[in-house]
Amino acid sequence: MSTTAWGVGIATLDANGATLDVRFRAVGMGDAVPADAPSVDPSVDTDRDRGVVLKPVSLVVDTASGPTDSADAYLRLNLMSQRIMKPRSMNLDGIFGHLQNVAWTDRGPVAVDAIESVSWNLARKGQHLVVHGVDKFPRMTDYVVPSGVRIADASRVRLGAYLSPGTTVMHEGFCNFNAGTLGASMVEGRISQGVLVGDGSDIGGGASIMGTLSGGGKEQVTIGERCLLGANAGIGISLGDDCIVEAGLYVTGGSVVIDPSGNPVKARLLSGHSNLLYRRNSLTGAIEVIVRSGSWGGLNADLHKN
Repeated sequence: MSTTAWGVGIATLDANGATLDVRFRAVGMGDAVPADAPSVDPSVDTDRDRGVVLKPVSLVVDTASGPTDSADAYLRLNLMSQRIMKPRSMNLDGIFGHLQNVAWTDRGPVAVDAIESVSWNLARKGQHLVVHGVDKFPRMTDYVVPSGVRIADASRVRLGAYLSPGTTVMHEGFCNFNAGTLGASMVEGRISQGVLVGDGSDIGGGASIMGTLSGGGKEQVTIGERCLLGANAGIGISLGDDCIVEAGLYVTGGSVVIDPSGNPVKARLLSGHSNLLYRRNSLTGAIEVIVRSGSWGGLNADLHKN
């Protein structure tokens, strides 16, 4: 499969020439921008209210190598949110260094050090500037709205998230960049960077999945299909298919658990195994892992017809 991708769009530059964002009109896979790709006006424009310059961009990148600049970084984030490339399928080394900390407003991106002057200039016209957040990553839905999904609070899904059709992200759900769902899923907890969630799985309210931006940054957690991560539960290991983690239980790779044979082992030895139930014995406090069969009920099919 080709690792080269292309994009054409408009970059927003601040007064110092730093790239605040890139909005792509078209992206795709291939060694060159297709002749029939949508065109972008080659002229450079300005937005005096925000103190920015709008400049056309056209680029081809090799996603097997790390990003080389801001436009390259934004192209990779768009490729994931547009479902052209899946999380963990490209090299994102050094991406933070190519992204500016930006004030994301209802008028578009604004340089952080220009917020006060931009806000004042608009106030003189009787207009109010609303700042949605200050971060390196914008909300996904300001750039890409994938089909077949529900997102109750758009601020909780970053550009670079990959959400498959049928996915529902509730108000307290969160999905980081380079992470997401591979099928219809309920997300009421946190999907951290680098995490993949399989079809038919439910991430319960307040649940947490450890990502690769914390700790050593080496373990990539995957949740299989038809899994249930209970409310306020958490994992630092992968789950195979048809697994359940009891509500309120946090299992890391170093957690000592009693395996299905009755032996105390580190939980990492069971990482990725299917048909397991993780629960805490209410009398002894020990984490027990038992083989399970049957279904926990699964997702509500009507709820996920998005």
